[in-house]
Amino acid sequence: MTLTVPLVLTFSASDPTAGAGLQADALTVSALGAHPLTILTGLTAQNTAGVARFEACTPDWIDDQLTALLDDGISPSAIKTGVLGSTAAVAAVLKAKSLWPSVLLVVDPVRASGRGDAFGGQGLFDCYRNQLFPAVDLLTPNWPEAQAFTGAQTVDEAGERLLKMGCKAVLLKGEHLESGDIVNRLYRPGQQVVEFPCERLPGQYHGSGCTLASACAVGLGQGLSVQEAVELALEYTWQALSCGFVVGKGQLIPDRMHLMQHLEDDGYDSDENTIEE
Repeated sequence: MTLTVPLVLTFSASDPTAGAGLQADALTVSALGAHPLTILTGLTAQNTAGVARFEACTPDWIDDQLTALLDDGISPSAIKTGVLGSTAAVAAVLKAKSLWPSVLLVVDPVRASGRGDAFGGQGLFDCYRNQLFPAVDLLTPNWPEAQAFTGAQTVDEAGERLLKMGCKAVLLKGEHLESGDIVNRLYRPGQQVVEFPCERLPGQYHGSGCTLASACAVGLGQGLSVQEAVELALEYTWQALSCGFVVGKGQLIPDRMHLMQHLEDDGYDSDENTIEE
């Protein structure tokens, strides 16, 4: 018997702490039962406190990574992007989408690190708006990103403007909005806004956006609807953040493998390495 596992293709930059970026994508995808395919778009020298240096991969390196997957006959179940860092990376994502038009694309439109370190200039973000957004099946911006892309003054205005830019669905995250609990909002054309409230956790977390977008991609790759995938991803991400741990001097790292903690509760005996009947 051959086991079929969903394949989630992620485009993002590296992170030495594995708190964010490509490593965070791979951890999340693996934890949720899918297999990560990874295309590196840039190198960072960063830690839990901020980014010291970023360098985008050259176009030929990005293209060669995608070509290597194609030459091996690999076809993803979903595609997710994080830090792209160059118009060449945007072009590679659009190429992947054209090669697999039925595969859903989740875009986390990262403009800067949590500390504010920029991952590109205005030309790149105009490319996002004009070329990438029309191909997006689910966009997952936070409020500062949504406001920067749209110039909107309210959350609902931002959500509607992003839909008009071509995004098929927008999950606007609420952690940067001043409120007690966090309210995440899902926007889809012609449908009522769906709100997902959750408790605001204390502390700051490194790579929460990567975790959420990757989890959404896994759900979509497993055949869930957009709303079902968002619900799964929000619950998984909140639990990962609630189990966050210290790696360095800055933000906490989400525990993307927190689901493993429940194995013993589900009947796995770690001492005997057996499944209890």
